Amino acid sequence: MTTTLPETWPADFIRRMRGWLGADADAFFTALTKRDIGLRLNPTRGPLDELRARIPWETQPIPWCPEGVWLQEEAQAGAHLYHTLGVYYMQDPSAMAAAVLLDPRPDEWVLDLAAAPGGKTTHIAARMRGEGVLIANEVVRRRASVLAMNVERMGVTNALVVNETPERLAARWPGLFDAVLVDAPCSGEGTFSRDSQAIRDWSVDTVFGNARRQKQILDQTAPLVRCGGRLLYGTCTFAPEENEGVIAAFLDGHPDFEIVDLPQVPGLHPGCPEWVNAPDVLRRAGRFWPHTGPGHGHFYALLRRQGEPPNGLPERWTGSDVPGRVWSLYQKTAGEALVAPVSDRGLVLTKTDDLYVTSMDPKLWEGLHVLRPGWWVASLRHNKIWPDHALAMALRPEDVRDVVDLTQDDPRLASYLRGGFWSDLGPAGYVLITVDGFPVGWAKRGEGRLRSRYPVHLRG
Repeated sequence: MTTTLPETWPADFIRRMRGWLGADADAFFTALTKRDIGLRLNPTRGPLDELRARIPWETQPIPWCPEGVWLQEEAQAGAHLYHTLGVYYMQDPSAMAAAVLLDPRPDEWVLDLAAAPGGKTTHIAARMRGEGVLIANEVVRRRASVLAMNVERMGVTNALVVNETPERLAARWPGLFDAVLVDAPCSGEGTFSRDSQAIRDWSVDTVFGNARRQKQILDQTAPLVRCGGRLLYGTCTFAPEENEGVIAAFLDGHPDFEIVDLPQVPGLHPGCPEWVNAPDVLRRAGRFWPHTGPGHGHFYALLRRQGEPPNGLPERWTGSDVPGRVWSLYQKTAGEALVAPVSDRGLVLTKTDDLYVTSMDPKLWEGLHVLRPGWWVASLRHNKIWPDHALAMALRPEDVRDVVDLTQDDPRLASYLRGGFWSDLGPAGYVLITVDGFPVGWAKRGEGRLRSRYPVHLRG
């Protein structure tokens, strides 16, 4: 029996997919209409088994992503407090494969070229365990701000959030990265169940237009990959012109790159080069299909730049660039709040008097549009140090000298999230507010009150 399809779906899209998928087309279309909800657990919030047990809905594991679960029921996961606290990130299950296939390592330099809204960046950061150097770039300024907020929410400490074009990055950082992810802008056919704009924008012409843009992005990105490094290309569309066709054209123009086998993970199917008369080697690419597993589908191809890495490549920066007076103020304030000794490793003071811990020598990013040069730990205001919200979101209760742990139904929590206060006769100073042991943000105790320092732009 033929599946009844949404009337809004473009006829050319349906015709193309029926021609390619044949007997599997109805199962594909049915699966593409479902609304799987994927949650990627954040290992910086605790052991995965414990986090799974705390999820308030029935979940199923995602075969290719140990951190991932998916829900087969409608759930307001984005409105739950655990989302706000960075316990999980809502992400399509097939998109969770990107960090698994890229396989970033703690000692590497990694670039996420088109990183907003931050799902893949925060997954990469978790897999790097806060080590190495991670650049999260987004060319659209508004989207880069959303990226920065998600990096903060998930407690990432090793990422620089950058707002640049691929050309400017390649001119500044040639051959710098061990691993680069290009999650390319595409026609978004895999998002049809949740993105009506993608449906309205779709046409065969836009598919070919996207393919031209994707080829240009890959051409601009290639110089960023060091010899021996790897480049993972991905899209959330099924159009072969944007997938196998783009990779075939890239390989034809870049003989120093080769396509390599993707890591073997459950649910990954070979590429389909015959759909666009591409070389058979494109079978090394991979596709996740909505009718063969959870999620709405993704395409991936892993490329390697041939040759050996050159000598003398930079390492993670361990210096410091903070005036002595500011360092003394920061050391005093942070030392009063935190248990561990305060370090100046990687500490920089920006022109806006904000203190960051950066993993990259400031000389390497000077002159680029950098929204956040690392982990924002504090700000200097009126000759005082104010610990930043991003610092709180990357801490555990045991890292802080004074913690107030609330339950989700505690009326003080609602007051805190609105920027309020309540009576508290404890010792003066900064206090970490947590819920169920997860960080929410800072409060300041004094004069018999505990006053919220929850950021104004996040208040309900």
